[in-house]
Amino acid sequence: MQWEGIVEFVYVAENQSFTQASKKMAISTAQVSRQISALEKRLNIKLFYRTTRKVSLTEEGRVFYQHCRSLMDGLEAAERAITNLQSKPQGKIKLTAPVTYGEQQILPLVNNFMAQYSDIEVRAFLTNQNVDLLEGGYDLAIRLGKLSDSSMMAKKLGTRTNYVCASSSYLDRYGIPHSLSELTQHNCLLGTLDYWRFKQSDKEKNMRVTGKTRYNSGFGLVDAALKGLGIVQLPDYYVQEHIQSGKLITLLDNYREPDEGIWAIYPQNRHLSPKIRLLVDYLAEQLQ
Repeated sequence: MQWEGIVEFVYVAENQSFTQASKKMAISTAQVSRQISALEKRLNIKLFYRTTRKVSLTEEGRVFYQHCRSLMDGLEAAERAITNLQSKPQGKIKLTAPVTYGEQQILPLVNNFMAQYSDIEVRAFLTNQNVDLLEGGYDLAIRLGKLSDSSMMAKKLGTRTNYVCASSSYLDRYGIPHSLSELTQHNCLLGTLDYWRFKQSDKEKNMRVTGKTRYNSGFGLVDAALKGLGIVQLPDYYVQEHIQSGKLITLLDNYREPDEGIWAIYPQNRHLSPKIRLLVDYLAEQLQ
């Protein structure tokens, strides 16, 4: 009796839809609805907010979902154990990552991973927004920099370095800045923030910079820097190859902030299934 409605509840929570849940379970929407209603009545709580457009978890529903998801993960692990699936990982993984970093670094590694484990399916959603893992039904997320959500578990996959750099053509015309204060004399190529991050006297320093160019595209900023339009601060995966080729020259290296972390995060109460752990360990090995 205690298990009745649990599977239906988890499917609706992860798909935010009674219709989608019924399709994935191959049962009728009416049956899913009846099971959820019976579950809510048995628990004497409201699990979902329902509108004509959206289904979302209540606060009580979120707590209940975390425990139910953990139970289902445990059941899946038990099934794998008795059918010897541990030696051949399979199943679906849903992850999210930042757009550019996901395109350049994460998805190519995921493709390599799937080539090794052909029975694993991956669904990836790239966004620069910090999506709600529980509400979206994500198994894990890739995050960059400082972590703010203490309710999540985290594993460090590697680090990234932010470089300040410019082309030799720009530096020949306008000179090389040797101190942070000299940046005010230069055209700084801006992204979504109007400040750059540095380390000065062993302390973090956010310095406001100005310039004629502002893009919400790292590739656009790199192109501007390569064409001698100004100085840019960007993570290594944008500029590393151009620095190595000599097309861009690093500046103010003594003020460079400490490397930032690259993290895999997942819900605190979510049992990390073997296929998820395998992917996280693979990413950590490749990104070190």
